[in-house]
Amino acid sequence: MATKTKQKMTWTQMEYQDLAKKKEPSRPVVKNCLRAFLVGGIICILGQALMELFVKGFGFTRETAGNPTVAILILLSVILTCMGVYDKIAQWAGAGSAVPVTGFANSMCSAALESKSEGYVLGVGSNMFKLAGSVIVFGTVAAFIVGIVHLIVNTTLGR
Repeated sequence: MATKTKQKMTWTQMEYQDLAKKKEPSRPVVKNCLRAFLVGGIICILGQALMELFVKGFGFTRETAGNPTVAILILLSVILTCMGVYDKIAQWAGAGSAVPVTGFANSMCSAALESKSEGYVLGVGSNMFKLAGSVIVFGTVAAFIVGIVHLIVNTTLGR
């Protein structure tokens, strides 16, 4: 039986990247954009319909109708995440399902569901904010900085 000698092949990083580009399947960018636009638009239409319902059906003002609208969108997102439906929608729609409120609720709920087996306090309680924690921290810090800038601008302009 003949022995085969293994030839050691060395690749430069550029050669490897060129080969990887050639082998990578093309992405359907237009189709993905249309899906994202469609699903994001449907979520926004649902939110607007809920807001109109609160304004016209329950007598809320435009300013106060936003709070229950956001709460219902979050609740629907969490329910659909628990049932496994939201993940299928997100897989099909991509970024369109990441509309801030529903996407944020989905990320928190998914993290909580994944760590449920570790217990409610150490699992759900501590892991729920892994992904969403950075968003909360960024939002808080950004709001603080914007508040300081707003205070400085109003003080210097004498308003």
